Amino acid sequence: MKFSRILLMAGLLLFQLNFAQQKADVILKKALTEAKAKNKNVLLMFHASWCKWCHTMENNMKLPETKPVFEKKFVTAYVDVQEMGDKKKLENPGGEELMNRYKGKDAGLPFWLILNAKGEVLADSFNDKKENLGCPSTAEEVDVFLAKLKKSSRMNDNELQAVRKAFLK
Repeated sequence: MKFSRILLMAGLLLFQLNFAQQKADVILKKALTEAKAKNKNVLLMFHASWCKWCHTMENNMKLPETKPVFEKKFVTAYVDVQEMGDKKKLENPGGEELMNRYKGKDAGLPFWLILNAKGEVLADSFNDKKENLGCPSTAEEVDVFLAKLKKSSRMNDNELQAVRKAFLK
């Protein structure tokens, strides 16, 4: 009887561990490893389930005309932060600390970074006024975003125009 209880408890523990959110540093390390192997940079996105702009940015990046561009140039990694109430369990442990390390503490969401395979920051979501672009939506914001993409990934003009068109819809 004790043996079956031990098995049951072990099974429940493994079940819960399987559904626990991955640690933010593990997500970043996996992305950096993949980026190195594929000779790409990492697009690290901090987002939350409640964030409309986060969903808009992700959707814009997954459109048929933009998805191949982002997949060609980046390993994209997502870290869930700033969840509330019963959604708190969706957060990646250590996500807030990782975001803070990159000066995103008070930035708002989405907050993103472009890192090389060594983890060095090539670009972040701040404009020249130190305001978070988040999901760029105005012509001015999209121009700043495109300049950061071009500098950090060497996107060509056709790729940049596809991104521009998607984000200005």
